[in-house]
Amino acid sequence: MAALRRLTRSRRSTDDRTVLAGEAAADAAEARLAPDGPGAPEGDHTPVPGDVRAAAFFDCDNTILRGAAIFYLGVGLYRRRFFSRRDLARFAWQQAAFRLRGAENPEHIADARDSALGLVAGKRTADLERICEEIFEPVLAEKVWPGTRALVQMHLDAGQRVWLVTAAPQEVARLIARRLGMTGALGTVAETRDGEYTGRLVGGMLHGPAKAAAVQALARREQLDLARCAAFSDSANDIPMLSLVGHPYVINPDGALRRHARAMGWRVRDFRTGRKAARIGVPAAAGLGVLAGAAAAAVAVHRRQRA
Repeated sequence: MAALRRLTRSRRSTDDRTVLAGEAAADAAEARLAPDGPGAPEGDHTPVPGDVRAAAFFDCDNTILRGAAIFYLGVGLYRRRFFSRRDLARFAWQQAAFRLRGAENPEHIADARDSALGLVAGKRTADLERICEEIFEPVLAEKVWPGTRALVQMHLDAGQRVWLVTAAPQEVARLIARRLGMTGALGTVAETRDGEYTGRLVGGMLHGPAKAAAVQALARREQLDLARCAAFSDSANDIPMLSLVGHPYVINPDGALRRHARAMGWRVRDFRTGRKAARIGVPAAAGLGVLAGAAAAAVAVHRRQRA
């Protein structure tokens, strides 16, 4: 992978890691043709059919899926004993403390990220990919927002490329994109060697500014005109990505993004009913992008054992 060859120093600035994470995600993205699907919702910007320089970029958690992909992955891995009980207990304790602090402190995020990566170090990539298939088959059938799914199809029907952009591991991102008939996926890239995870990331998480860097890197390679592209997200963390494109959409927004969208005149679509969708695994799922949902699974199991 081209991005791996640029890891020549033991320490890099935050900006360097952001750019490297974005380029690594673009390196790992894979193309796929899209099948037929439902029609587009009314009242939205209609993509120009056959515009080869336009594309659409979709966030995953609470934009396409109800809840967090990392949470579902973590629960599934725990139930399949992908982690040892000792590893999971140690990680769960750290995550519980992290969640109680209630803030995304960069040092705390880095510590939790390193612990999460330590859980998969030495594990075979083929094993994780096989388990992901098993985990997400029922999840995608039950947890995809129909409204967002229709927006995805609207762009596919116009002949545009459609990409998933998420902090979830690339293996998960690629699977979700394939199941939804999307062109490909940009996700957090974990370093591998000889078919096993090393316990390190290539650059860093695909989160916040790194998503914008990935979209920019992909746009250069695919010769896209970002002014003709669309992006969709629920989170204020994705304002950098939304600000890149000519057609930003806000889907099931958090409070900060809703306020920003109102100020900027961005389109808002909310597919939730009654109450806001639960934010599973926050801030861990939003902050880590690498197996953080395992902690939530461990806490739930511990509570059932004490009950």
